[in-house]
Amino acid sequence: MTAYRTLSGDLPYDERIRRMIRVDHAGEYGAKRIYDGQLAVLGKRACAAVIKEMADQERTHLDTFSQLMVTRRVRPTVLMPLWHVAGYALGAATALLGEKAAMACTVAVESVIGEHYAAQEQQLGEDEAALKSTLSTFRADEMAHHDKALAEDAEHAPLYALLTTTIVYQTKIAIWLSTRI
Repeated sequence: MTAYRTLSGDLPYDERIRRMIRVDHAGEYGAKRIYDGQLAVLGKRACAAVIKEMADQERTHLDTFSQLMVTRRVRPTVLMPLWHVAGYALGAATALLGEKAAMACTVAVESVIGEHYAAQEQQLGEDEAALKSTLSTFRADEMAHHDKALAEDAEHAPLYALLTTTIVYQTKIAIWLSTRI
C-alpha cells in the first residue's frame, strides 16, 4: 500500500524514502569531509576540540546512514567523489580564513540541514517512525552544532554575511543534486 502513497510530487513513497536516505548519507559524508579539512588546518588551535566534537557526531550520523543504505538497499549518489573533494576544500578554505570563518561555515551548513531534516520529518508517515526519530535526533545535533558555532563568535568572521550566504546556497545545491543523482 505504501508504494502508491506519495510524499511530494509524483514519486512513489518508497522512492522518496530512498532519495531521503541517499541525500542524507551524502550530506553527512560532506559534513565529515568539511570537518576533516578544518581539522587539517586548525588541528592545533583552541577551537580544534570543538570541531572534533562536532566531527565525531557527524561520523555517528554517517555510520547510521551508511547502515541504512545497506539495509534499505539504497545506492549512494554518484557524486560522492565530488563531495569528497568539495567538502574537504570547503572545510580547509574556511579554516584558512580563521577560526571564526570555520565556525561561520558550520552555522551556514547546519542552518540548511536543520531545515532539511525538519522538512523530511514532516513528510514521513507512522510507518517510518524509526527513520523519523533518527532524523529528529540528528536535527537536534545539527542545531546544537549551529548554536555552538555561534557561541564561538562565527558572526565575527570576515565577510560573515557573504560567506554564510554563499555556503547556504552551495549546500542547497548539493542537496538538490544528491537527491536526484
